[in-house]
Amino acid sequence: MTAGSPWFRATNLSDQEPEPIPTPTPAPAPQYEAQRYEAQQYETAAYEPIPAPEAGFATHDDAYGTTYEAAPDMTQDDTHDETMALRTVEPSPAPVPGPGRAERRRAAKGRGKGRRGAPEPVAEAPAAPLSRVEARRAARARKESVGVVASRVVGELFITFGVVMLLFVTYQLWWTNVRAGQQTDRAKEQIEDAWAKGRAPGAFEPGQGFAIMYIPKLDVVVPVAEGINKPKVLDRGMVGHYAEGALKTAMPSDKQGNFAVAGHRNTHGEPFRYINRLEPGDPIVVETQDAYYTYEMASILPQTSPSNVSVIDPVPKQSGFTEPGRYITLTTCTPEFTSTYRMIVWGKMVEERPRSKGKPDALVG
Repeated sequence: MTAGSPWFRATNLSDQEPEPIPTPTPAPAPQYEAQRYEAQQYETAAYEPIPAPEAGFATHDDAYGTTYEAAPDMTQDDTHDETMALRTVEPSPAPVPGPGRAERRRAAKGRGKGRRGAPEPVAEAPAAPLSRVEARRAARARKESVGVVASRVVGELFITFGVVMLLFVTYQLWWTNVRAGQQTDRAKEQIEDAWAKGRAPGAFEPGQGFAIMYIPKLDVVVPVAEGINKPKVLDRGMVGHYAEGALKTAMPSDKQGNFAVAGHRNTHGEPFRYINRLEPGDPIVVETQDAYYTYEMASILPQTSPSNVSVIDPVPKQSGFTEPGRYITLTTCTPEFTSTYRMIVWGKMVEERPRSKGKPDALVG
């Protein structure tokens, strides 16, 4: 073999120093090819396995010792593709580290909220400026017609009227009763205070309270005042005594006559609202400074004209009474929430009991 050949063999180790054994070059670390991250999952980076290189020298034992055979020089001959030199791979870009598990969960939750929520607004391109004619047409289109304005005004008037009516009904059905209850309590206290001070009995001024009426079946306790004036007596929740002019009637203490009173059936305390439920024999008690006067309900006239004043006569007509006696007459409006007619209830006195002897059985029971 010639001296220029890439292969040589040392035949005599004693005559020639052996060439130093080259240290094999370590194989480079395998290069990884980063894969694309899809659907929040990572695939294992692909890499090309590189075959392990063969040993650089082969050893042979002979009679003279160990011989060494060097690998071919690749720099001088590039035609030896069959050699087992390392094959290089173009380095791939380093993989970008992906988010951790917690970050992936937060990202998934964010996408879920985005799907459930409203879509993000898309910026609109600015509209082209309108011409003068188009601007006038748009202004006329935005201007409301007379019919629309009129309908809106009418609707607002109806709404206002409805609110006013609702407030009025609330005032009539609720607040007047509350207010009348407060006024009757004060009137009752004033009457009892006057009795305690020993006021001398005599004529009473219009609107002045002088007695207290009890209707046990209806749970009614109401002051009785002189006169039937609405603002001063009836609208204050009290019962008014017919004591003026042609409508003047007897007092409970009179030995003969008809003690006639009036009261509201609805609103303003409504003391006579349920007098239609009274039945013959039900007690009606009138307490004065000196005595308790107990009447028993005798008859009822469900409806009559407001001009029928004969119902409060000393011997009231249509009551069933035929001779003078000591009677009581309750009058109120009917039907409910109207004043078209009058309802009349009559009773006859059955007991006169001095206050010094205590309450009658009708109040004790």
